[in-house]
Amino acid sequence: MRPFTKKEADTFFARLAAIIPEPKTELESRNPYTLLVAVALSAQATDKSVNKATEPLFKLVDTPEKMVRLGEAKLSGFIKTIGLYRGKAKNVIALSKILIEKHGGKVPRDREALEELPGVGRKTANVVLNVAFGEPTIAVDTHIFRVGNRTGLAPGKNPREVEDRLLKIVPEKYMLHAHHWLILHGRYTCVARKPLCPDCVVRDLCRYKAKTTLEELIKKPARSSASKGR
Repeated sequence: MRPFTKKEADTFFARLAAIIPEPKTELESRNPYTLLVAVALSAQATDKSVNKATEPLFKLVDTPEKMVRLGEAKLSGFIKTIGLYRGKAKNVIALSKILIEKHGGKVPRDREALEELPGVGRKTANVVLNVAFGEPTIAVDTHIFRVGNRTGLAPGKNPREVEDRLLKIVPEKYMLHAHHWLILHGRYTCVARKPLCPDCVVRDLCRYKAKTTLEELIKKPARSSASKGR
């Protein structure tokens, strides 16, 4: 697969930026702390499901002190619709205690300190650094991993490889928002099963050979033999 040139990468992001000039995370939060909690809860869950659970939670709890007072059992009640909620509730209470004890109740603007928190890995730290503090980081989730590999923009065998390649190829002027443009592109256009290639603004730059055709997108699935008799 022929690698992207700097010029092609510039064109790639210029087109995404033209559609959404100021992309935002779809996770709802009120401050850096609630953002940290929301991102931690979003592991193996959709933003929509997390937002549904955190909307009533964040009306009552928006600081680590309030979260500790709420307690693990009551927190579990708020987030029980999210996958792996018991482990996540335990981690949120634990990280809240550490924020109080070591960081004065504030979310640190430091990758190493963030990654020391229970349930916080590199991806979560990158999101917090980018969204809460405006750092030019890229958090590689399943969407960015797919887009990076499928398009050929930043191929890699694992999220860290994709992240490192993106940090090298993304033009500096687009770095702050690159993470969100790629997530949104993967979530709504370059989807997993049948990418919407006819609607893609970077399809001529994309290295993906098996591009979906318009006919494939509008083709209706054949009715099964079981349904024909109904």
